Amino acid sequence: RDDLELMIMATPTLVWFLLFSFLPMLGVLIAFKNFHISGGGFINSFLNSPWVGFKNFEFLFSTNEAFTITRNTLLYNLCFIVLDVAVPVTFALMLHEIRNRRAAKAYQTILFLPYFLSWVVVGSFLYAFLSPDKGIINHMITQSGGTPVSWYTNTKPWPFLLIFIRTWKEMGYGTVIYLASLAGIDTTFYEAAVIDGATKWQQIKRITLPCLKPMMIVLTILAIGRIFYADFGLFFQLPRNSGPLYPATQVIDTYVYRALKETGNVGMAAAASLYQSIVGFVMVVGANLVVRRIEPDSALF
Repeated sequence: RDDLELMIMATPTLVWFLLFSFLPMLGVLIAFKNFHISGGGFINSFLNSPWVGFKNFEFLFSTNEAFTITRNTLLYNLCFIVLDVAVPVTFALMLHEIRNRRAAKAYQTILFLPYFLSWVVVGSFLYAFLSPDKGIINHMITQSGGTPVSWYTNTKPWPFLLIFIRTWKEMGYGTVIYLASLAGIDTTFYEAAVIDGATKWQQIKRITLPCLKPMMIVLTILAIGRIFYADFGLFFQLPRNSGPLYPATQVIDTYVYRALKETGNVGMAAAASLYQSIVGFVMVVGANLVVRRIEPDSALF
């Protein structure tokens, strides 16, 4: 009764989650069916589709590309996890030390703007640089007397390109999060450190980084939970679906998308999604257990 007003205010959000988050979870059963659209709508198609057990999961592990897509997904995400901590924290520390607030806000805005760009737009910009015939980089190479590079058939530079562009696009969001955490640090810590003669590096090492550590751990745990997911736009739009680049750019999400386009098997896509969700759940729980044993106060739950 005391919280009646708050419960009424929360009701629309609760209904939204029930309709769009919990109710669709019944769709995981499609992963165990040979789903085909038939007359009578989706529900009728779902009920009439035959059960096939774990057969839909076989396509992820039985093909020759199973090792490649798993390796690429894991290695790229491991790089992203490390860079999503190191780069935003570094920029947040630098912005936090700028005394001119207008300059700090301007730099913060410049860092944050790429986050709002669509991967389609970023892919178009990249193509303007790497286009085989009209690309800016190849034009500079030919003007210097060199031989143009076929960027969209050469796999060697793409791991670096994907990691660099993804870090450039996403680092602004992480920087804002860590800047908000820095703003919450009690300034008396720094005042006491200055009185004790601590240098700027000692203040960062002994005060700033320990205060940021809980946020860094929480974001890392959440990122580990998505280690078997890949940013579809990043791995599909930037390489422009170039077949010769598949060994370097093919990940689970793009593989499932291409398989769905070719076969139309919705059950396979549902099986891949369920597999990613289960692995992500296990990874989050496992990472949280490790953190809780080492530093209980920084655990997510």
